[in-house]
Amino acid sequence: MTDLETPVARPLLARAAPALLGYAAVRALGLVALAVWSAGRDKSPYTLLTARWDALWYTRVAELGYGYEVRLANGDVHSNLAFFPLLPWLERLLHAVTPLSYADSGFAVSLLASLAAAWGVFAVADHVYGRRVGVCAVLLWAVLPVGIVQSMAYSESLFTALAAWSLYAVLTGRWLTAGTLALLAGLTRPVGLAVVAALWTAAIVSFLRERGAEEHAGAPPWRRALGMLLAPLGAAGYVLWVGHHTGKGPLGYLDVQAGWRNGFDGGWAFARFVADKFTSFPSALAGIGLIVGVALLIRLYAVCVRQRQPLPLLVYAGVVTLLALCASSYFGSKPRLLMPAFPLLLPLAVALARLRTPRSAAVVGAVAVASAVYGAFWLNGSGPP
Repeated sequence: MTDLETPVARPLLARAAPALLGYAAVRALGLVALAVWSAGRDKSPYTLLTARWDALWYTRVAELGYGYEVRLANGDVHSNLAFFPLLPWLERLLHAVTPLSYADSGFAVSLLASLAAAWGVFAVADHVYGRRVGVCAVLLWAVLPVGIVQSMAYSESLFTALAAWSLYAVLTGRWLTAGTLALLAGLTRPVGLAVVAALWTAAIVSFLRERGAEEHAGAPPWRRALGMLLAPLGAAGYVLWVGHHTGKGPLGYLDVQAGWRNGFDGGWAFARFVADKFTSFPSALAGIGLIVGVALLIRLYAVCVRQRQPLPLLVYAGVVTLLALCASSYFGSKPRLLMPAFPLLLPLAVALARLRTPRSAAVVGAVAVASAVYGAFWLNGSGPP
């Protein structure tokens, strides 16, 4: 199907309805748990969702633009240039056309984006494995331990929505749509590189296959080429603008990230962080947990490869995982940085779909309750940095 053959939205939405209803129920459970827990600690759950940590930085960008920075006592400089612009642009737009405040707009965008992301996850899983696996994949994404972030005024939900639908467009041969969505994903988070890599890999493989085929099938080659051209423009455009704005050249964005002590070191800082956990017995348990967690991620990816997931999904999930684990950023952020890597959940979704409906519902229900309680505890404690 080409970009000109637009599918009818209503049947697609009707097919995804069970997944979206289940997703909404899980997220509602998480918000209720947060409200109850926050009431016991005399905190505002809405403030925790919309005006803390990164959400506050995005709101400031939407309201005041770029240029705000905080200089810490140790010399670090936290600049709001580290935050990509699409989410604050949407917050500013919604604020301009509605009575909502900037913080309210961020929450509204996140709410809508999370539903779009759930629909996109379903569309990809349904396309590859069928409807039942699609529903299970959405529910598993909803009950992630850090799933509460999907309801926060953060950019993870928006990015996942754009990434999932871009991947779906790649899988169904809609190259212009895929390139446009990849461009927007690149304006949302630095990990937009993963979407670009997936699209480029799929397009190059498609070109190579056509060279050896007598007849060309699918979209015209110029659509793929244009999709490839569009895909990196978002991230590249913002990074180049930051370099020009700071006067530090094309790589000026790396200096901005360095001010936050973010960077890519191949996982060395994370390895040292894990090793430091073994200096005492109580923290050694956390170190063991981290090692087991990383091993499980690698195991899941290996299963994805063994199950022959489409190449774009493997590339996307691999790059997201690599960037998350090998970045020298705040180590408490890694679980939420991995949240967009939803193809890693597909083997679990396949296994869950094989269970009888009552048993799979019981499993999801139990995990949803645990996730809701953990999310409420997490946000009322250290929270996602």
